[in-house]
Amino acid sequence: MTVNDAVANRVLTLMHDRQMTQYRLEQITGIAHGAMDRILSGTNKTVTLTTCYKLAMGFDMSINEFFSDEVFKLTNLDIEY
Repeated sequence: MTVNDAVANRVLTLMHDRQMTQYRLEQITGIAHGAMDRILSGTNKTVTLTTCYKLAMGFDMSINEFFSDEVFKLTNLDIEY
């Protein structure tokens, strides 16, 4: 799984858990609909740290809380060294 896939997975899980729509998350974060679609579908290949901060703030959590999920464990990610 790529980091971008992990971000999409985390966002979708949080949206489900908090019963939040994509539209509502877009409104809170200021992330455009097209950009959010690309993030959630996995077609975006470069999710920036700034975008991750916006997503975390949209879920009313710190960036540390956002990244503290199992999906971001190095053993789960395909990272080139």
